[in-house]
Parts: sequence; C-alpha cells; structure tokens
Amino acid sequence: MEDTSMDKPSYDKINGHDAEWTLQDPLKEDDPEMYELLIKERNRQKRGLELIASENFASKAVLQTLGSCLNNKYSEGYPGVRYYGGNEVIDDIERLCQKRALEVYDLDPEKWGVNVQPYSGSPANFAVYTGVVEPHGRIMGLDLPDGGHLTHGFFTEKKKISATSIFFESMPYKVNPESGLIDYEKLQDNAKLFKPKLIIAGVSCYSRHIDYATMRTIADENGSLLLADMAHISGLVAAKVIPSPFDHCDIVTTTTHKTLRGPRSGMIFYRKGVRKTLNNGKQVMYDLEEKINGAVFPGLQGGPHNHAIGAVAVALQQAKRPAFRTYCEQVISNAKTMSDELISRGYTIATGGTDNHLILLDLRPIGLDGNRAEKVLEAVSIACNKNTCPGDKSALKPGGLRLGAPALTSRKFINNHFVKVVEYIHRGIQLTQEIKAASGPTLKEFKNTLYNDPNFGDKIKVLREEVEEFAAQFPLPGETLP
Repeated sequence: MEDTSMDKPSYDKINGHDAEWTLQDPLKEDDPEMYELLIKERNRQKRGLELIASENFASKAVLQTLGSCLNNKYSEGYPGVRYYGGNEVIDDIERLCQKRALEVYDLDPEKWGVNVQPYSGSPANFAVYTGVVEPHGRIMGLDLPDGGHLTHGFFTEKKKISATSIFFESMPYKVNPESGLIDYEKLQDNAKLFKPKLIIAGVSCYSRHIDYATMRTIADENGSLLLADMAHISGLVAAKVIPSPFDHCDIVTTTTHKTLRGPRSGMIFYRKGVRKTLNNGKQVMYDLEEKINGAVFPGLQGGPHNHAIGAVAVALQQAKRPAFRTYCEQVISNAKTMSDELISRGYTIATGGTDNHLILLDLRPIGLDGNRAEKVLEAVSIACNKNTCPGDKSALKPGGLRLGAPALTSRKFINNHFVKVVEYIHRGIQLTQEIKAASGPTLKEFKNTLYNDPNFGDKIKVLREEVEEFAAQFPLPGETLP
C-alpha cells in the first residue's frame, strides 16, 4: 500500500532558511538594528533619573506577559460572546483581569462592573463620553493649564484642541490662581448655569487630594454623572494610601501604567444597580454597563489587546500585595521630600506641597520657564516635563516643571536619595539661568547656546556624568534583554 503521509516541511532544508521558517531567531540576530536601539534605550533608562510623573517601570512578569503568545489572538467581543473562535482561554484571562480589578479596589461585583478592553486612558475617557454623554452633550473638566488633561475637553480661544472639545460641548473649571487649589465654589456656580451631563473629577498635574464628596454634591445639584479619571493615582488608590473616588463617583477611568505600575492600557469602572430612590419610592436604575461596553466595542475599538489585558491582570495581582502598599507609601514620602528640599532652596511649589506622587515646580519667580529648564535637565540625564502653572496664559510657554516620584521609587530610591536628586535638579536649574543669560531671548537661541557653546559643554558633561554614575547604582526593574 502506498504511503500517503505528508513529509515534514522541507522549505528550510532546501533553502537553508531554518530560522526564517520556524521564526525562532532572537531579536539580537533577527534585527540587530532594532536590538541596538532597545539596548540604547535601556541604558538611557538605567543611567538617567526618570522624574516624569506619568511613567513607571513595569515588572519582569508584566513585560513577559506583554511579550507572550497572547499577542497572537484576535478576540472581538466580550467573554462568552466573541466574533472569532478559539477564545476559550482568552475569555478566562479577561474574566480574571475583571475579577482582580474589582478586588483590588474592594468593589462589590453586584454594584460595580469593569471594562478592561480600552487601549489606554484617552480611549477609555472617549468611550465614556460616547456612551453616556452622546454627541454635543455637555461636560466639565479641569482646564489643561490648571492641571487637567487634554481628554477633559481642552480648547483655546483659537482652536478646539482635543477631540473631546470637538465632539462634545466643554466648559472648564479652574484652580484659584493664588493657592493653586481647585475652586469648588466657582465650579458649583458655573455648573448651575452650564448643566453638564457629566463632570470630570480628574487631573494630570495637581498635587492635592480631590474633594470627591463636594463634587458629588455639585453633580447631584445638576443631575450630572460624576466621572473620576484616576489615571495618575490609581496605584495609590489601590494601595489605600489616598482617598478613593469609588465612594462618590458613578464612573471611574484609569490608565494602568502609572502608579499602578502595569502595562500601557486602560480600564473603565461603572456602577450597577440602583442609582437613586424617588420620593414615591420608585427606584431609578443605572444604565451604564451596556452604554459603556457598546461604546468601547463595537463603537470605538476592534479587537482588544489580549497581551495587555493579561499584563494588567498580573499588575493587579501585584497591587494586592503588602509590598505594593509599602511602595506607594514610599512614593508619597519621596514626593514630599522632593517638595520640602526644593522649598528649602528657595523654590516655589504650586499649592505649597503635595499629597500624592508629584509636585509642580514654579520657575516663574526666578525668571525661568519650563521649556528651557526641561532641555537642560534632559541634557544632564534628568527626564521631566515642562508644565503650565496656575495663571499661565499659554501651554506653549509653561512656567514650570512637573516632577514625579513613582519611577525612581520603583528603582528603590528612598528619601535620602531624593535629597541628592534635588541637588542635581538645583544644579541643572542654575545652569539654565547661566545659559539663558548668555543667549538671545528666543528658545531657538537658548537651545543653540545649550548644544553648541563650548563654554557650557564641559559643565553639562560634568553634571551628566555625576547624574549617570549615581543613577546606575540602582537596579532597573523588569529587564528582559540579555
């Protein structure tokens, strides 16, 4: 009888392309150019001081999940209701992520649900607006120059900047320009006039706790939904070291890569069950689940990123451990040390200090701006970002720097290390003043002096080498490259 069995693939044997056939070459061999760039970036992270408040270092377990076979699976839909076959395990992974998300924030699954499919925080916010506000509905969020986020409805007199201001009617609320604190009384007055469908309790650069109870009162006065965007503070909320927005809000959105220390992804939490009981005893139920889930998929997204959802589940499990609370406590302590040290050197900190993971350094009193200081600090391997301060007229010429503690705390920096970090920041700012005095009035002229004037080249080099030698002593979490 003739043998009709198939031979093993012989493409590799005939043409000598075994690795191309099996796809098993490591990155170093398959794409040396990309490998070298990854090594370069890893070394930058290891030898620099990462003070960007929205960044962190994910664990090896999180990064391994991100780089796993979960990337290969397409799974449009939700657990149990997919548009593709072969999703039995993916369903289990997504359900596990949802379960852990509710557990880490102590949420009753009868009263709260969660969507873990948003690609990040901005898509999560837009999905909420799409689902519950609807086109041209009214929203109120903290103004970007006052510490809010682009997705909270930012626009200027000349242009609607964020898509949220294009597709929804947005009215910002502000901080008091003197104290730097949210002006809740003005918010209350304006909300009575504007009657927003949704009020956003969320920030991108604000160093104090949000008064969720007051915002709940304002929302109730106007029949508004209250959304907390806790992207920056979600890890601190999970660790229970700051007040929780879940006590007062209808919806909570978050990224997962900041203080939560997971992958770059997003989540939307929404209330279920009874929203309120009328005077006649009739109960009004929440109807958020279907609206929000439908807005995420199929409204705005296609297949979810299963590798990210799996990695979020890993990060959530880590966030339930006592060590994570210790980490978050140290983040806040380190931020306070940074604030106190800068104040002791004569600098101005917006709101006078911090309750969370970040501070806003106001450089206007010493005649500088965030653009110039950011460039000099970057040149000496200190990464931070320019940021508007209360009273700034333009986001293009911000008056300050946003400085955050989460990433360096993940590298085991403690308070005395942050004293040294502030010393380096101070020396960088002094250099900024010297370069500004020696250059023309424009930013272009400043950058030309910074990068090309030999009088400052040696000073930059000396400080950069000190910073890098100091930073390199601390371990870099999550390293996966050989």
